[in-house]
Amino acid sequence: MNTPKPERRSGRRITARVPVSIRSPQESALTGYTRDVSTSGIFLYADSKIELGSELEFVLILPPELTEGEKRWVCCQATVVRVGQPEAGKSFGLAANIRNMQVLPEILG
Repeated sequence: MNTPKPERRSGRRITARVPVSIRSPQESALTGYTRDVSTSGIFLYADSKIELGSELEFVLILPPELTEGEKRWVCCQATVVRVGQPEAGKSFGLAANIRNMQVLPEILG
């Protein structure tokens, strides 16, 4: 019988498909989308492979479940802790630990 793996996440993950803009040392600018996100980690899909251990900076809108009821733009610094191989015609999946998250000011139009 298989025993379940212990939960390593320190924050509650919210399932959300949200566009994300990514910068890494290997690529100047990438786009992708999230599968799930928390205040301490993220799983996202990107069009290009990002290496394990890479330092990332990304911008996205956090869902209201993580921001006291309102969507918020945030800029995060993170480290890639897992990289998956894409299935045929799909994006690369990766998990990252978020080290820093800064709420961005609203731009009123």
